[in-house]
Amino acid sequence: MMKKAIYPGSFDPVTNGHLEIIKRASQMCDQLIVLISVNPNKSSSFSAEERAAFLRKVCYDIPNVRIDSCSGLIVDYFREHDCDIIIKGLRAMSDFETEFQMAHVNKHLCPRAETVFLCADSQSTYLSSSMVRQIAMFGGDISPFVPESIKDDITKRLLIKAAKEDK
Repeated sequence: MMKKAIYPGSFDPVTNGHLEIIKRASQMCDQLIVLISVNPNKSSSFSAEERAAFLRKVCYDIPNVRIDSCSGLIVDYFREHDCDIIIKGLRAMSDFETEFQMAHVNKHLCPRAETVFLCADSQSTYLSSSMVRQIAMFGGDISPFVPESIKDDITKRLLIKAAKEDK
């Protein structure tokens, strides 16, 4: 039986912590869909298309990973694409509390939706996309936090955004 998993997140931008979870999750299933969740009520630094391009660039060598996006409920996507598992990464206890509640709501909305939690490696427990954005917007070095292949694109885009906001 083929197992299809989704790993939803904003990935705004993708970090080394995300990539580490993607690599581990891809070994647990036949197909992993890295799902960019688009929340119309939240402003993002990068468009869904830009985030997808970053993810494709850093996941090119993981053959069973596919990148997609959705703007609705994760469980609707889960059902429509006949998925088996929802993967969620956890950095801290605060993540667990939120994700635990979401897993129960998803299970209520779609009884066959199972959520698997993967703990971030010790080097990524403190890392968040918002932290990366803030460092980059102030011209700091984000190379320890994001894949090298997208570092310059992220930095350039966020420096331009910061300059526009200063005016």
